[in-house]
Amino acid sequence: MKLENAIQSTKFKSEVHKAGLNILYTAWWLKTKSSCELKNYGITHEQYNVLRILKGKHPIQMCVRDIAGRMIEKNSNVPRIIDRLELKKLVIRTQGEIDGRQTMICLTEEGINILDKTTLKLDKIFDEYIAINEEEASVLNGLLEKVREKEI
Repeated sequence: MKLENAIQSTKFKSEVHKAGLNILYTAWWLKTKSSCELKNYGITHEQYNVLRILKGKHPIQMCVRDIAGRMIEKNSNVPRIIDRLELKKLVIRTQGEIDGRQTMICLTEEGINILDKTTLKLDKIFDEYIAINEEEASVLNGLLEKVREKEI
């Protein structure tokens, strides 16, 4: 769908501003599609992101600070997300062996199972809704990285 149809507007300050709105709208659209699927498993995007980060280091534990540094949404309240994942028995929280002040987190078997199932569902959504080929994706990735060149 064209952005003009989605937001019912044809007036943009410039093509660059339209591109910015298009990025925001597309991110919201894709997040909404995937949120519906994650909701079926009782987790949020932020919780899914934490599970993916932990899976990347599994079976090694990670401290909360390192998890927070890898989050897609940098304003996420990682300790609170971990609290919820712990209540769902998807992660285990322990005290750091070297530094007792650190909180260490690792995945449970149930966490791995949920992550595997949700990843299959999200992969299917990406395959179904992201209607571009590998070459176009490569160009888009380069352009998006260029947009974020000044990221701090």
